[in-house]
Amino acid sequence: MLTWEATGVGSHPGKDHLEAARVVFGEVPGLPYLPELPARGVGADMVGRTAALLVDLPVEVQPSGWRLTDRPGRDHRRAVDHLRRDLDGLEEAGHAYEGPLKVQVCGPWTLAGAVELRHGDKMLSDHGAVRDLTASLAQGVADHVAEVRRRLPGVTEVVLQLDEPGLPGALAGTVPTASGFGRLAAVEEWRVEESLRAFPDPVVHCCAPAVPYALLRRAGVRGVSVDASLVRRRDEDSLGEAVEAGMALLLGVVPGTDTRLPGPDVVAKPALELWRRLGFPPDRLSRQVALTPACGLAGASPAYARAALGACRKAAQVLREDPEGERRER
Repeated sequence: MLTWEATGVGSHPGKDHLEAARVVFGEVPGLPYLPELPARGVGADMVGRTAALLVDLPVEVQPSGWRLTDRPGRDHRRAVDHLRRDLDGLEEAGHAYEGPLKVQVCGPWTLAGAVELRHGDKMLSDHGAVRDLTASLAQGVADHVAEVRRRLPGVTEVVLQLDEPGLPGALAGTVPTASGFGRLAAVEEWRVEESLRAFPDPVVHCCAPAVPYALLRRAGVRGVSVDASLVRRRDEDSLGEAVEAGMALLLGVVPGTDTRLPGPDVVAKPALELWRRLGFPPDRLSRQVALTPACGLAGASPAYARAALGACRKAAQVLREDPEGERRER
């Protein structure tokens, strides 16, 4: 069961990596994370940042996007430099921290749908290329986790989040080809299950409709991170089976862009209502559900990003103190 209450999805606004790290440690101290700042440009985006971790698979930027190349070039070095600076900021802000820490990387299926082969279509079109990508990413993630542990010796556990917004499209066969005129063939579920087992106890984040809860349960992932507003009633049976099997649920309950935030009871309401519909005992709620923003915060203002994380933490206290929702909303 969870020892976390609240955390963030990953991305933050602005370009100040040290300030972003300080916000994270201050607002979600139960499960802080390595923030991502895509506003810095090439190599700081989700795909480029993760591509910097790949072992023996260098990439570069072409007019159509990221593409495999023969040797590391300027784009690859820029992505590596961004990540190194982020780790420096994490180390400075969290030097005295003790507890779990989350890191996020683009998952293999979303990455394969975004990166092109050297002379052809997207990697997603080639099963062998996806296998190579998964193996390279798994090794790169292991090296990344080891680096985080070296820099922050007080970290008791590194929680790995795989960002897979493109997974439902890969399964449904709706990912466009590199030309944009066709669609890539749907990926078999067993291939996805096999790939996810290459990573140690991941949390899979998917801020898209049609999250494949049953597949994720069969793959044995540790948890699933979703936008509460996108959980459809017809998905609740498969979500309930995943929760019953012990999967953690990281539930997005505040928007990722600026808005007026209500009080903690109102923020907590979607989690309380979903838990009631799933039919689980109230005392399990705070031990199996953590609260997050609905998606990344890159499109928010810095002030809102801080407030959104704080709102999730305060709402998580409501789940712990009043799991039956008896307090009057305010």
